[in-house]
Amino acid sequence: MNNQVPLIGRSVIAFISRIGSTFMLFFRALYHCKSIPSSLGLITDQSFWIGNKSLPLIVITSIFVGAVSAWQAAYQFKFIGAPMRYLGSAVGKAIVIELAPVLTALVVAGRVGAGIAAELGTMRVTEQIDAVDSMGISPIRYLVMPRFLSATIMLPILTIFANFVAISGAMLVSIMFVNLSYETFLLGVKSSFSMADMLGGFLKSTVFGMIIGLVGCHEGFTAKGGARGVGQATTQAVVISAVLILVTDYIIAVILFRV
Repeated sequence: MNNQVPLIGRSVIAFISRIGSTFMLFFRALYHCKSIPSSLGLITDQSFWIGNKSLPLIVITSIFVGAVSAWQAAYQFKFIGAPMRYLGSAVGKAIVIELAPVLTALVVAGRVGAGIAAELGTMRVTEQIDAVDSMGISPIRYLVMPRFLSATIMLPILTIFANFVAISGAMLVSIMFVNLSYETFLLGVKSSFSMADMLGGFLKSTVFGMIIGLVGCHEGFTAKGGARGVGQATTQAVVISAVLILVTDYIIAVILFRV
């Protein structure tokens, strides 16, 4: 037991240090947002890259998320004897508030967050970031700020797209397997639609985008130890992003959607 105490202490210190350096990177990225007008090309390129890499996965996952949501909701309705005409209401609300923002963020974290960490990690271990710094160009302004902003901008856009795809998947299952007309399903979605829910999902996805961009950049910037270190940074970026997304999701839900 005594041997475990120093190990636990070092782990706690390393965790606090990682959180502190991530916050420092966040504020440094915010500081360099003053250079947005001169970095529009970089931000546009990164936004296009994030959308291009994420869209196919989001389409596939959203269709099946909507489909399984409708199927599971219909199963529960049958179990408790609830009318199936409320299926659209239940599924639409769940997708807009919870499923689309969280699952889109997890998909983007696995695809884009890992890509950012691998790219910057490779630049770090091959000393390309040091070379950028030696030329008098701020690596934070040139590498971190565009990726951070692009992830923050693109997540809400991708989530809105995921909402439509997931609701379409749910409607398809409702029509084909639950014998519900599309008018009844869409009427349920419309009756439960709330702008507050939409804005809540929008806020969630914005925060998730900030987390993905920031964690990916931080892990890439702190990578060391060659190819093995880049691999570890990539894995850490996905794990930390996923954990922070789920924790933040709970905190925002408690604040915005009171029961």
